[in-house]
Amino acid sequence: MNLRSLLWNKFTLIVLLIALGAGGYFYWQKSHAPSLEERYKTQALETGEVTQTVSANGTLNPVVLVNVGTQVSGTVKKLHVDFNDRVSAGQMLAELDPALFQAQVGSSEANVSNAQASLELALANEMRMRELFRQEYVSRQELDQTVQALKSAHAQLALARAQLRKDRTNLGYSVIRSPVSGVVVSRVIDIGQTVAASFQTPTLFTIAQDLSKMQIDSSFAEADVGNIRVGQAVRFTVDAFPNRTFHGVVKQRRLNPTTLQNVVTYDVVVAVDNPEQILMPGMTAYVNITIAQRKNVLLVPNTALRFKPVDAAPKNGKPRSKEERKKALGGTVYVLANDKLKPVRIGTGITDNKFTEVVSGDLKAGDQVVTEEVISSQGAGQSPGTMKMRMF
Repeated sequence: MNLRSLLWNKFTLIVLLIALGAGGYFYWQKSHAPSLEERYKTQALETGEVTQTVSANGTLNPVVLVNVGTQVSGTVKKLHVDFNDRVSAGQMLAELDPALFQAQVGSSEANVSNAQASLELALANEMRMRELFRQEYVSRQELDQTVQALKSAHAQLALARAQLRKDRTNLGYSVIRSPVSGVVVSRVIDIGQTVAASFQTPTLFTIAQDLSKMQIDSSFAEADVGNIRVGQAVRFTVDAFPNRTFHGVVKQRRLNPTTLQNVVTYDVVVAVDNPEQILMPGMTAYVNITIAQRKNVLLVPNTALRFKPVDAAPKNGKPRSKEERKKALGGTVYVLANDKLKPVRIGTGITDNKFTEVVSGDLKAGDQVVTEEVISSQGAGQSPGTMKMRMF
């Protein structure tokens, strides 16, 4: 036997051994393949309640927050309230140094007295001039000049009195009073500080009228705001009390949009009762608004709606379009029937992101739907394409 025949026989033997090994491997794999009950995890359908919500962050604010300022400039002489003090309407909050205002009032009072004396003199002159005119000792022109002087004296007195009222008002403004009853949330002045009201009224105090009634100003995306209505129930939490849930109600959905980096949001105002006054202005609230609720309905786990068998993947390897994925996954669940996976198309309603309402389809309570594949069809999770054979 020549060398060529020996090599050929050896090669034939190797190929035969490989074929026998592969056949044995596939026979063993098939005989030990897991059953469908072992391959897939299932969950029984149940009836119950589902609540759909939309979420956003917001800020707690008093319903009425008043900024108290000053209409006159001056130096702060006294402070009568501090942070967190309760005040009533008309209560004195602070005083500015009144010296300049008092001096101005004194000057105006003197001007009033001077104008009053001028008026009395003009009145007397007018009476004498009329008597002389009656006796034809003076001309009509002289009488008219005297009458005009009397009218001017009246006007000067009125002007002096108006200036006096203005200066007394400014003196009164040197005492800062609370316009409402409430709680002092902020104080931005100290004794000795000079406040200027030349161009705009500076804010000296911020007063929350009633901290037992508050509101949340929250920003909801335009995709969610269409489902929000006045009167809907609201649940929210705050970082200060992470284990406690608070409740409110939608008070207002404002029409004014806010656009930031091409994202449009709308302010939704939530009314909140705060009888314990533990919720404070400025706290961040994590808001959930209930937009729909169903009771005694058939519920399917969202994991079942997301499940897709491996062999249902596209053959050409190309990813599905958004429309194809929605059609394939959105309303299809799989049940185990006759040792096979059976797809069932269903109509879905609202969802709480864990369970979804079933509104139509051939399903009932107790049916086992597949939620995930726990063991692959190749047993230990190894597909045939991953098996490697060594030739030596």
